[in-house]
Amino acid sequence: AAQEPFSAKRAVWLLIQDLQKLDAAQQQHLAFIRQASTQVEQAYHLAQAFTQMLRQRQGQLLDGWLQEAHTSGLPQLRQFAAGIQRDKAAVQAGLTLSYSNGLVEGHINRLKLIKRSMYGRANFDLLRQRVLSSP
Repeated sequence: AAQEPFSAKRAVWLLIQDLQKLDAAQQQHLAFIRQASTQVEQAYHLAQAFTQMLRQRQGQLLDGWLQEAHTSGLPQLRQFAAGIQRDKAAVQAGLTLSYSNGLVEGHINRLKLIKRSMYGRANFDLLRQRVLSSP
């Protein structure tokens, strides 16, 4: 198989993946990236801590992570942390609570798509019929 070209996007993907799920070549690339600079190593640890928080719903660790990101000296992570801080309550709930409104949001998105596709050509009865008949 041909080696895919190395890119920043691929490097970021490697930095956020679970180490055990990477094959030997990917682990080798990750080790090479991490050795590039102390900033990359610091970004790796912060990215791993954040993804672990997401995967294991450990919202109680958010404050510590935000503090680490703010003091990291990495402008992109500081900006990301500032964005999280602005809506911290919602992020904390997303990282802690087991339920989600994702299904409801999906249905709303589907309804809006149907409505937009019929814009100006249908009345409520036809819209209702289309919504009820769609999968």
